[in-house]
Amino acid sequence: MMPIIEFRGFSKRNGDFRLEDVSFQVEQGYITGLIGPNGSGKTTLIRSMMNLVRPDAGEVLVFGDSYAFKEREIKRRIGFVYDEDYFYDHLTINEMRKIIASFYPSWNDSVFHSYLKQFGVPEKRKVGDLSKGTKTKFALAAALAHEPELLIMDEPTSGLDPVFRREVLSIISEYIRDGERSVLFSTHISADLERIADYIVYVRNGKIRFTGSKEQLLDTYMLVKGPVGLLERMKLPFAGMLQTALGFEGLLPIEHYSEELTGAGVAAERPTLDDILVYTQGGK
Repeated sequence: MMPIIEFRGFSKRNGDFRLEDVSFQVEQGYITGLIGPNGSGKTTLIRSMMNLVRPDAGEVLVFGDSYAFKEREIKRRIGFVYDEDYFYDHLTINEMRKIIASFYPSWNDSVFHSYLKQFGVPEKRKVGDLSKGTKTKFALAAALAHEPELLIMDEPTSGLDPVFRREVLSIISEYIRDGERSVLFSTHISADLERIADYIVYVRNGKIRFTGSKEQLLDTYMLVKGPVGLLERMKLPFAGMLQTALGFEGLLPIEHYSEELTGAGVAAERPTLDDILVYTQGGK
């Protein structure tokens, strides 16, 4: 099956920061999470998927096509929920709807109104009067209303209360159920990705550090804890570690873990995505 998004040798410089020779794929029919610390290049990658950023080298293919030849066709097949507000604050939601709908031949008003009702978004309110969370709800309703094949979301659950965050995750999971639709989801709330993501792309310092299934990434390390005295005796090659007077906690590559460690007084457990982000972000 053809990847829904493909980066081939993508490079982009922005001041002192550079994304260097980035190559990865987003698989069709799945939810892919894009993770990494602040300033790692996530936003640049997402903007490039929408052709809002052009590469200095390499290319980005969406649906197997290049924006250089089929920009309008590609964008009509994408729903986009971005972290920043890109609506006109002086317009009402209904007025904004008319503008957005004009760009999509497949726009479905009944789907749009159904989501607004489900989300409790008032159509007659001006966009500028809405809270950040309500604007996100409106953006999600608009993104889904033209029934896109690909949903690209940048921090969609930031500013949302936990109840609605859970509802958004359910909507995303339902959206891909037919196996034909795909989601690229970037967020700092790694617990959301842990709940619904199938694949993970991990970017740090402008380079791709991991791309593969979520389970594969979680199985790459063990989170180990123990008393400080064990550190000098064991000399473990941690990917990252936190030490206090009471003990240590660190991320150990799975190939260096053995059951003998637990017999020596070390507690071990499978890490979360958050653990992996925290303990590996200091690497080069």
